[in-house]
Amino acid sequence: MKNRKSLIVFLLVTFTISWTLFLIPLGFRNLDAQTHQIITTISFALAMWGPGIGAIVATLASDGKMSDLNLKRLGPKRYLFWAWLLFPILSVATGLVTLLLGFGQFDPNLTLINDSLAALPPDAGLTPTLLIVAQVAAAFTIAPIINTLFAMGEELGWRGYLLPQLLHLGEWKAIIISSVIWGFWHAPAIMQGHNYPGYPVAGVFMMVIFTVLLGIIFSWLYLNTKSPWVPALAHGSVNAVAAVNDN
Repeated sequence: MKNRKSLIVFLLVTFTISWTLFLIPLGFRNLDAQTHQIITTISFALAMWGPGIGAIVATLASDGKMSDLNLKRLGPKRYLFWAWLLFPILSVATGLVTLLLGFGQFDPNLTLINDSLAALPPDAGLTPTLLIVAQVAAAFTIAPIINTLFAMGEELGWRGYLLPQLLHLGEWKAIIISSVIWGFWHAPAIMQGHNYPGYPVAGVFMMVIFTVLLGIIFSWLYLNTKSPWVPALAHGSVNAVAAVNDN
């Protein structure tokens, strides 16, 4: 019963904080596009810490201690390597396979990148090649670390708290259930066109499939390290790769 009450507290705090922040941009739709984008970016970034705050509140409310969340633990260092580099490597490999199999088309004109550069001042000094090199280098080096600071808000909740709370159901059930909840948590953002533009409803279900697949890997990292930092680094790496793919 104590575990159930703790879970309810976690879900209520997590969804109340995050969904409130996800919905804030809707109140500023009449502003210019740039201002609206800034508000959306800030609100969505803060929303990522909803699960983390939920984990802390639920832990303390059930007479637990902050040490129960393993914030001082890293686990075996080899898993940090996998968390950092697995997704950039998979992204490059997937892109090459997609091109080789004919499911994608290489754009030698770098249309999307040139469109992005066109919005910059003429004296910015950036070329498409320089931008690509910089983004790829960042995805393999500093970007995952920076993104970890935001991703930790989610991973402290989903893997650091929710997954262990569900392990009594069995490892696979715990992984799937926690990953489905994680996917559904994104619903207000998806319905505003984030991640899957043009698919506000179907996008929610596509996100759930995506989070289940990612959740299997993130959970594997957590279960082998008992540290929320390792899946947070992997999450940050995924976000770094996504930023490159958007271009």
